Amino acid sequence: MEVLGMMMETDFQIMSRLLQQFNSSAASLEERVSALRELEYLVHQVDNAQDFITIGGLQLVIGTLNSSEAVLQEHAALVLGSALSSNPVVQVESVEGGALQKLLLLLATEQPLPVKKKALFAMASLLRHFPFAQQRFLKLGGLQVLEALFLSSGGASLRVRAVTLLYDMIVEKELILQHGLDPVPDASHEARLRQYAQVSLLPQLAERGWCGLVPELLASPEHDVREKALRALLAMMPPCRELYRGDRALAGALSLLQEQYQGLAESERGFGDEDGYFGELLGLVDSMLGKLR
Repeated sequence: MEVLGMMMETDFQIMSRLLQQFNSSAASLEERVSALRELEYLVHQVDNAQDFITIGGLQLVIGTLNSSEAVLQEHAALVLGSALSSNPVVQVESVEGGALQKLLLLLATEQPLPVKKKALFAMASLLRHFPFAQQRFLKLGGLQVLEALFLSSGGASLRVRAVTLLYDMIVEKELILQHGLDPVPDASHEARLRQYAQVSLLPQLAERGWCGLVPELLASPEHDVREKALRALLAMMPPCRELYRGDRALAGALSLLQEQYQGLAESERGFGDEDGYFGELLGLVDSMLGKLR
C-alpha cells in the first residue's frame, strides 16, 4: 500500500509534468495539444487552478494565445477559460498577465471558428463577476470587437454567444446594484459595488447600435436563440425603448412569435404542462409587447 501511495501522482505533480511535456523542445504538436487537454481537465478545480499560477502554467497558456498554431491557441484558450471559471484569484492574475488584450486580439483578427469560440468562452469566464475586468473590456474596445463578430459572415453561433455575454453582464450588474445579490459577499463587497457603478455598459450598447442588432436574432428558427434574444432585448429596454417602439420590423416579428408560441403553449397545456418552455417564451414575447405599448 505504501509503494502504491508513492507511485500515485498528486494533481500538482501531474500539472508540473504536463507543463514540462508542453515546454519540451522534443514534444510534437500532438503531444503539446495532449498536455493542454489534460491540463484543462485539472484546472477546473479551484485549488488546482491556483496552483497552476504558482508553477507558471497560467502565464504559459496566456502566452500560447499568440502561437502560430491555431490548435494550440484553441486549447490554450480552453485551459484559460476553465481555470478562470468562478475563480477570482485566477481572474486577477489573468488581467494582470495581459489575457484580456490577447483574447480581444484573437476575436478581432482572422482566426478559425474553433479558436474564436474558445476565446469567447475564456473572455466570458474572465468578465463574469469581475467588474474591474468589465471596465477594462469596455475601455479596450470590447463592444466594437463583439460588434464585428456579430456582423461577420458565417459566425451564427458567435452572434448568440456575444449577445449572451452582454446579457449576462447587464443582469449581473442589475442583480448586485438593485437587489444586493453579490455572489461573493466578502469584505470587498463595497469596492465591487463602486466598480459595478462605473461599468457603463447599457449606454455604450445603445451608442454602438446594439439596440438594432439584437432583434436580428429573432429571425432564427431555433427557439433557444430566440429566447436569448428576447431576454437580451428586455434587459436592454431602458436605453432602447424608443428605438424599439419605432421599429415596425421588430413589432411584426414579435406579433408572429406571439401567435406561434400561443399555439405551442396551448399544446403544452393540453399535455398537462402548465409551466412549459413555450409558455415561458410566450411570456417573454408578451412582456416585450407590453413594454412597447
